[in-house]
Amino acid sequence: MNTILIAVDGSGPSDAALRTGLEIAEVEDAAVVLVHVAPSMDTLPVSLFGATASVEHAPTADDVAPLTAAVEVADACGVRATTRLLSGNTADEIVACADSIRADLIVIGSRGLGALGRMILGSVSRAVLHETRVPVLVVREVEAPVVVEAR
Repeated sequence: MNTILIAVDGSGPSDAALRTGLEIAEVEDAAVVLVHVAPSMDTLPVSLFGATASVEHAPTADDVAPLTAAVEVADACGVRATTRLLSGNTADEIVACADSIRADLIVIGSRGLGALGRMILGSVSRAVLHETRVPVLVVREVEAPVVVEAR
């Protein structure tokens, strides 16, 4: 395995995917590319009958923050990582980037939405799975077990 693409967004599932991807990279001595996808357009409310308008999204510090935090984690793990800030449809951009860098593995987090949640919000990990030919590791955030002491 030569190259691992890890998608990050700063969420709990993304952090779990980051840690898992970095562990694999360390064992496989693979290059790591961290990606975050920002929206390409911002929707603005317009006061006329609830209408909206769209303007091109200019990258902000909030767009770069997940990549900066992920690089710090990678550095702490002793794994060298490069970053790419992408713009557009999240799943499409992740798949296109994986193809362009010839990734051997995509690592992505999942919130574990139920059927209704996926219907309303969609699922980036599911879309990536359906669109790519690259192997995908979907990582769910594991909650810490609650320990109850008997008295």
